[in-house]
Amino acid sequence: MSLSLDQRFGTPKPVIAMLHFPGLPGRPRHNRALGRSHLVDVVGRDLETVQAAGVDGVLFCNENDIPYQLVVGPEIPAAMAAVIGELRASVRVPFGVNILWDAKASVALARATGAAFVREVVTGVYESDLGLISPAIGDLAAYRTAIGADDVAFFDNIAPEFSSPLGTRSIADRARSAAFLGVDAILISGPSAGVPFVMSDLRMAKDAVPDIPVIANTGVNAERLDEILAVADGVIVGTSIKVDGDTWSRVDPARAEHLMDTARTIRAKRS
Repeated sequence: MSLSLDQRFGTPKPVIAMLHFPGLPGRPRHNRALGRSHLVDVVGRDLETVQAAGVDGVLFCNENDIPYQLVVGPEIPAAMAAVIGELRASVRVPFGVNILWDAKASVALARATGAAFVREVVTGVYESDLGLISPAIGDLAAYRTAIGADDVAFFDNIAPEFSSPLGTRSIADRARSAAFLGVDAILISGPSAGVPFVMSDLRMAKDAVPDIPVIANTGVNAERLDEILAVADGVIVGTSIKVDGDTWSRVDPARAEHLMDTARTIRAKRS
């Protein structure tokens, strides 16, 4: 049986903070002159900031690898694994990994680093700005087993950014199917990073799968947190805790602390 979010993160309604890598080797935004030490410095700085604020988990992601790929080269998980490995002793909370948009590479990275979960599209078929997203959960689950990563949870984004589903099934139908197929959590997103999702989508997904965690994946901020956590079982947050609310900036300590102060107040009120 899948663990609850409370069991995974040690608290109800966990807040998972994004740790955005700078551009990685082979990608247009990669800075060759600064090299790997720059990756370690940037990710390590944000890691310490969000942990000091009291987040419940972190998610390492190659957010700066624009334009994204549906299949990445081996240099991407290799670079991320090297950096996470160097920082691993400093990670004090459960962590996940996300390689945009290559679910198989994310599972491999999770196995290499000891990550607890991957955030990916693992069910459905979507037309997207990147091409056709068709992850084939059966093959992905078999690969997870083959490499000894059965303890890596699938956090399934059923409303992926930059895309729309093929076919006519509702968000509720997609949530029920994903739950039946064995995902560990369902994510609801807006159209891109930092952009709010539609609250009715979150409610429909949660109503459809009351026994599976449903997580708000984009557009989360302190001002909306009470409304979101009234429905969602947890949140993933990135843009709103950055300096000036800019996705590409460093994490702002004051914004991160404000978000976590708000989360703690909300959880105490509902306990």
